[in-house]
Amino acid sequence: MTKALLFSFLISMVPLVELRGAIPFGVGVFTSQSIPLTPSLILWLFCLCMIGNMIPVPFIFLFARKFLEWGQNKKIIGGMCTFFLEKGHRGGEKLQEKAGRGLYFALFLFVGIPLPGTGAWTGTLAASLLDMDWKKTSLAVICGVLLAGIIMLTLSYGVALGISKA
Repeated sequence: MTKALLFSFLISMVPLVELRGAIPFGVGVFTSQSIPLTPSLILWLFCLCMIGNMIPVPFIFLFARKFLEWGQNKKIIGGMCTFFLEKGHRGGEKLQEKAGRGLYFALFLFVGIPLPGTGAWTGTLAASLLDMDWKKTSLAVICGVLLAGIIMLTLSYGVALGISKA
C-alpha cells in the first residue's frame, strides 16, 4: 500500500501524466490488490497526488522559460526545447485569445479539465511565457489541479466500484 502511494506521488510529478494518471494508477493498484478504498486511503492518495503535481509548478514558472530559451539553439536538446516553447506559446496565445479579461479563470479551467495536453505543467509554462502574475497563476493552477483531482478521483472510484461489483 505504501509503495502504491509513493508511486502515485511520483507519477503525479511527471509531465503530461500528472495527477490525471497518478490517481487512476493508485486506485487501480488498490483495487487489483483487494485493498478496500476507505475514505482515509482515498484522502491520502488525493493529497499526495495534489502535492506531487504542485511541486514542479514554481520551478516551471521561474526557470522553464529561461532554460528553454537557452536550450533551443543547442544540438542535443534544441529540438525538444523548441517544441516545448512553441507548445507553450500556442497554448498561451489560445488561452489569452479565448479568455480576454478572464485569463486566470481560463487558466484554472485549462488546468482543471483533465484532457490530453492540459495540466499544471502546460498551464504554468503558458503563464510563464505570457508573463502572468505569479500569485494569481499559482492560485489558478492550485484550484485547477484540485478540480482535475476531484474529477479523476470520482471517475476512478466509480470504475473501481463497477469492476469490484462485476
